[in-house]
Amino acid sequence: MERRRLGRLGHRSSVLIYGAAGLGEVDQDTADRSIQEALDAGINHFDVAASYGEAESRLGPWMPRIRGDVFLATKTTERGRDSAWKEINESLEKLQTDHVDLLQLHSIGDLAELDKVTAEGGALEAAVRAQGEGLVRAIGITGHGHDAPATHTAALSRYPFATVLTPLNVALAANSSYLASYGSLVEEVQRQDAGLMLIKTVARRNWPRGSARRYATWYEPLDDQGQITAAVSWALGQPTVTGIATPGDVSLLGMVIEAERSRMDPDAGAELVGAVAALSSPFLDTP
Repeated sequence: MERRRLGRLGHRSSVLIYGAAGLGEVDQDTADRSIQEALDAGINHFDVAASYGEAESRLGPWMPRIRGDVFLATKTTERGRDSAWKEINESLEKLQTDHVDLLQLHSIGDLAELDKVTAEGGALEAAVRAQGEGLVRAIGITGHGHDAPATHTAALSRYPFATVLTPLNVALAANSSYLASYGSLVEEVQRQDAGLMLIKTVARRNWPRGSARRYATWYEPLDDQGQITAAVSWALGQPTVTGIATPGDVSLLGMVIEAERSRMDPDAGAELVGAVAALSSPFLDTP
C-alpha cells in the first residue's frame, strides 16, 4: 500500500487510515479479523477515539504485539482541561500503551466548539500537558459539518496543530462555498506543513428516513465496488492529502482496500461518483 508523509511529523502513513469506529459495537473476534485484514493490506496508521464505544478496548490487546509497527491516534471529545486529562489517561489504559502518536481534539466543527477547547481551562491545555509528559507525541484536530474546513483553518491560527482530519468527498466538493473553504484550509496546512487527512470519502448521503440501516455508519455509505474505487481514487488524488479514514463498518474495509489497489484517474472517479443517484452531503441532517 502506498505511504505518504504525514506533514512535519514525518511519519510515512498508509494512504488508508484504519477508522476504528467500526470496532465500537463488534465482539473481539470480529475486531481481530478486521485488524488483521488491515495489517495484511499494509495499513500502518490506526485512528480510534474514546467515544467509539468499545473500540479502544478492542484495539488494546493488539498493542503489545504491534505497537512499534503502527502509528496510533486517538481522540477526546471532552471540552474541559480536567475531563480531557482524565479521558486521555483512560484511553491509554484501554489501548494498553504508555503513549499515543497523536491525540486529536475531536468533533470541532464550528467556532463555538473551537472556542471551548482553546479557552483557558479547555481541553487543549490537557493535550499540551499530555504531550509534555510524553503521553502523546503530537496534537491534532478533527471535525464534521459544513463549517469544518473554515473552523480548522481558524484552529491553525490559534495553535500549531500537527494534523487536521476534515471532511471531503465528491458531493461536498460540488458545493463551491465548501470547496473554497477547503482550499483555504489546504493553503494553511501547506504553510504550516501539517498533516491533512480526510473523512467521509465514501459517504453517499444521510440515511433516508424510515430506511433500514444496513451498516454501522451514521450516514449511508457507497457500497458498490466500482463507486468506492472511484471515490477513493478521487480523494487520494487531491493535493496535500496524506490519507483517508476507512468507513466505520468493518464489512466495508475489504472494498476500500481493493479500491486503493486498483485506483483510477481521479477526474474519471469524480464523474462516476457524481452520477450516483441521490448523492448529497452527509451533513444535511447529521444525527
